[in-house]
Amino acid sequence: MSAPPSFKPPAAAVSASPRSAAAPRTTGLSGARALPTRRLRCSASAAVAGASTEMADAPLDWTGRSLEELRSLPDHDTFCLMALSPLDGRYDRFVKELMPFFSEFGLIRYRVLIEINWLLKLSQIPEITEVPQFSKEAQAFLNAIIENFCIDDAKEVKKIEKVTNHDVKAVEYFLKQRCSSNPEIAKVSEFFHFGCTSEDINNLSHALALKEGVNRVMFPAMTDICRALCSLATQNSGYPMLARTHGQPASPTTVGKEMANFAARLSDIGKSFSEVKILGKFAGAVGNYNADVVAYPEVDWPKVAEEFVGSLGLQFNPYVTQIEPHDYISKLFNLFTQFNNVLTDFDRDMWSYISLGYFKQIPKAGEVGSSTMPHKINPIDFENSDGNLCQANSILSGISMKLPISRMQRDLTDSTVLRNLGMGLGHSLLAYKATMRGISKVQVNESRLAEDLEQTWEVLAEPIQTVMRRYGIPEPYEKLKELTRGQAVTKDSMQQFIDGLDIPEEVQSKLSKLTPHSYTGLAEDLARDIEKWVDLESGFQIK
Repeated sequence: MSAPPSFKPPAAAVSASPRSAAAPRTTGLSGARALPTRRLRCSASAAVAGASTEMADAPLDWTGRSLEELRSLPDHDTFCLMALSPLDGRYDRFVKELMPFFSEFGLIRYRVLIEINWLLKLSQIPEITEVPQFSKEAQAFLNAIIENFCIDDAKEVKKIEKVTNHDVKAVEYFLKQRCSSNPEIAKVSEFFHFGCTSEDINNLSHALALKEGVNRVMFPAMTDICRALCSLATQNSGYPMLARTHGQPASPTTVGKEMANFAARLSDIGKSFSEVKILGKFAGAVGNYNADVVAYPEVDWPKVAEEFVGSLGLQFNPYVTQIEPHDYISKLFNLFTQFNNVLTDFDRDMWSYISLGYFKQIPKAGEVGSSTMPHKINPIDFENSDGNLCQANSILSGISMKLPISRMQRDLTDSTVLRNLGMGLGHSLLAYKATMRGISKVQVNESRLAEDLEQTWEVLAEPIQTVMRRYGIPEPYEKLKELTRGQAVTKDSMQQFIDGLDIPEEVQSKLSKLTPHSYTGLAEDLARDIEKWVDLESGFQIK
């Protein structure tokens, strides 16, 4: 598999300063951006390649700039060596796309975005005469703070926080300082954070991070897996394979049909993501607009709050306490856990098929399988995925169970938990990429598949006893059980049994032609038709 996705800018963009002025915007609020159109591809190689090129070709927006800044830090390698989390150390190159959304930098930037957009919203409310409509120049000035927000800005906020010991208040003071040079904004700077509790800012920040990070990073990786499985299904639809139930030989299937099963399961979960509503609140200290109503009783504050939350691309939750209750996060993470469980099932099946020799692993030059056994080619990518999915689900399920519970109108237990949203998603993303690498390194071993089938003629007991039932032969199951259970069954012994059946000659001829290789039912057709059932356009998106 090619290198993991990266935000690689055009040469001109690299030389540009991250603080270069953004194009002025005269109206509107800055919120979630529209997603690029996704295309359904069912070539395994294209799907693997897509995971590393789709985002690399994207325009260099604020996420790309922040990653460029991160890569340019002189002590980045040292930090990776000393990082407590392997996501920020050993594996950072695989999950770095999530950093702009779920890092401390990302949280601070989203808070800046919310605070500025709230001030702009206040300027549009006629009853609040103290904050008149901003000029186009003032709007451009404010929007440029968002567009050009960089790591140095975040460091400045953290420096203020060392004094305030309050992260959201530090953002408010940062904005007041940054706007002090603009007289029009400086006159109304006390309206930054007007009527807000910290959770008004935080809940919207986390909501935007989830919506943008999941849509832009997680879902493309998940759909790449579905595309790759579709490709494996259609390309290998006709390769017969001995099925195993309880680990023992069972009625044959095809390689493609088993891949199609997982493509269908994962894509079906994907449809449920579109049902998740990313919610936001903006109702003050206990959810009742107490301070707002005292200051401006003539304003319809619930309507204002609904308009503001909606302008950010989020859905409004009118019934809250100090916090948005986080039920939607639980629903979202439960879906990720379900997707991860199915993918774990796939990883373990692939591990088993490789162990049985049904798939060959393509050796990679220079790679070492064992420190002492030179011959080893281990299924490490599927194992790595399996392990990270376990770690991801422990975090995702823990967050899902904790967040909806908060004492009375609010306790602080959700705050530290919310800072771990990127952890569960990060281990998931790491697993998805490992699965894709594993898929790219395997190929079907036709001779081994054929060998196993040739040694298990007993699997034909099922169709023979079923035909015997049709033609009224007594105790068909029991007769086949006596012939096959615990016995060595060969082509000749099975043929001898068929020859002794009192059934129509043409039926007897058909049974005689049946082999373990051909007894696959409609598996090949089902595998070929998988694209009719996998819908990646209506699923894997949060609107």
